[in-house]
Amino acid sequence: MSVTSEPGGAPAAHPNASAPQPGEPQDPGGTALSSAAIGVFDLVFFVVAAAAPLTAVAGVAPAAIAMGGLATPLGYILSGGLLALFAAGFTAMSLHVRNAGAFYAYVARGLGKATGIGTAYVAVVSYNLVEIGLVACFGFFASSGVEDLTGFGAPWWLWSAVCIAAVGVLGWLRVTLSAKVLGIALVLEVVVLLILEGGVLNHRGTAALDPAVLNPASLGGAGVAGMFVLAIGAFTGFEATAIYAEEAREPRRTVPRATFMAVGFLAAFYAFAVWVVMGAFGAEDAVRVARGVDGPDMVFSAAGRFVGPWLSDSMHLLIITSAFAATLAFHNAAARYMYALGREGLLPRPLARVSSRSGSPSTAVVVQSLLAAAFIAIGALSGADPYAVVFLWPNGTGVLGIMVMQALAALAVYGFFRRDRRGVSVFRAQWAPLLSCLGLTVLAVLAVLRFDLLTGASGAVNIGLLVPLPVVFCVGLVVARHIRRTDPQRYARLTTVDVERD
Repeated sequence: MSVTSEPGGAPAAHPNASAPQPGEPQDPGGTALSSAAIGVFDLVFFVVAAAAPLTAVAGVAPAAIAMGGLATPLGYILSGGLLALFAAGFTAMSLHVRNAGAFYAYVARGLGKATGIGTAYVAVVSYNLVEIGLVACFGFFASSGVEDLTGFGAPWWLWSAVCIAAVGVLGWLRVTLSAKVLGIALVLEVVVLLILEGGVLNHRGTAALDPAVLNPASLGGAGVAGMFVLAIGAFTGFEATAIYAEEAREPRRTVPRATFMAVGFLAAFYAFAVWVVMGAFGAEDAVRVARGVDGPDMVFSAAGRFVGPWLSDSMHLLIITSAFAATLAFHNAAARYMYALGREGLLPRPLARVSSRSGSPSTAVVVQSLLAAAFIAIGALSGADPYAVVFLWPNGTGVLGIMVMQALAALAVYGFFRRDRRGVSVFRAQWAPLLSCLGLTVLAVLAVLRFDLLTGASGAVNIGLLVPLPVVFCVGLVVARHIRRTDPQRYARLTTVDVERD
C-alpha cells in the first residue's frame, strides 16, 4: 500500500477521506501535487522535449561528428542502449518509490539517507543550472533568429526575460498545459528533421546510408571518448519520468512505459538523423566538413541544399521553440525537486506550497523563475557572451551533475533490491543497474577529463565550474549528520513521502 506523510511527520489524510478527482490537487492550498494528471504521452513529451532533439541534431551533432568520425551514429545507439539498461533498473524501483525528488529518494533508499541528501542538493543545483543556461540559449537564438527573419532587433537578455515569464506562467498552471505546449513544439522539431531526412534520401537514395558508420571497428578512434560525452548529454532529462510519478495516472505502468519509449525514440531518432546528415555529404566528407569552419552549420546547409532555403529558415526558427520547450521541461523538473526538498524540510518549507487551483508547486515555480532572472541579469550587466558563457558554463555543470546522479541512482537500484528483489527479475534488480552504473561512471569521468567539451572553457574556469558539485554534495552530508544528531525521529521519516511498500 502507499504510505504518505505530511512535512514534519504528521499523518496523511484519513484513508476514508474523499479522493481527489483525476487532475485535481490532492491537498488544495497545501503540499500535495495534482494527482492522476499526466499520461504516458504527456511524460514522453516532457522527457523528449527536455532533450531538445532539433538542438541536439543541428547544434551538437556536428561537434560529435568532428570528434567521433564514422563512429558517431553508432555512438548514439550505444548511448541509448546504456541508458536503456539504466532504465530497466530505474523503472523497477519506480514501482516502489514515488517521489517528486526522484534521484534523492532513490539514492536515499538504496545507498543511505546521508548520500541521498547530498544527491538532493546536487539535483537542485544541476537542474536549476541547466534551466538557467537554456534561458540564455533561448535569448541567444531568439535575438539573432527574429532579427534575421523580421528585421526586429532586441537584446538577448530581453528575449530571455520573455522566456522566464512565459515559462513561469506555464509552470504555475496545470502541468497538463505544459505537456500540450511541449507536445506541439516536439512535433514541429521532429517534422522538420524528417523533412530533411526525406530530402536527402530522395536525392541520394541508399548512398546516403553508408553501412561503414555501423562498423564497430570505427569505435577505436582517438576522439570517440569525447563523442560519447556529447552523445550521452543529448539524452539529458530522460529520467524526469520518475519526477512526475506523484502526478501520473497509473504510475506503475505510466512511468516505465514513458521511460522506455523516450529512450528508444531518442536513440533511434538521433542515430538515424546523424547517419542521414553524414550521408548528405558522404560519410568521409561529412567528417571533414564537421571539422572545418562550416561544421556548426552543416545540418542547416544540408537542409538548404537538399530541400530548400525555406527548410533551413524554418529550422533556424524552430531551434528557438526547441530551446523554449527544453527550458520549460527543465523548469518543471527543477521546481519539483525544490518542492520535494521543501516538503522534507531540507530546503525552506514554503517551497512545498502548492497552488489551490492548478496543483502546481507554485512557490518553487516563483523561486526558480527569480533565480533564473538573477543569473540572466548578472550575465547581461557583465556583458558576458550569452551562448559561450551564460549558456555553456552553467549547462556544463548541470549536465555533469545529472550524469553523476544517474550513476549513483543505478547503484542505488542495486542496493535497494540487494536483499529483497520484491519479485523483480535478477537482470533488472542486479545486472542492469550494475552494468549501467559502470558505464555511466566511465562517462562521468570522461566528462570531467574533457569538461571543455561541455563548457567551451578551459583551465581555472573549468575548475571553478566543477567545484560546486562536490561542495553541495558535502553540504548535504553535513545537513544529514546534523539532522540525525539533533532530531533522530525526523531523520528516520525522511524519504517516507509517497513510498509504495509491498
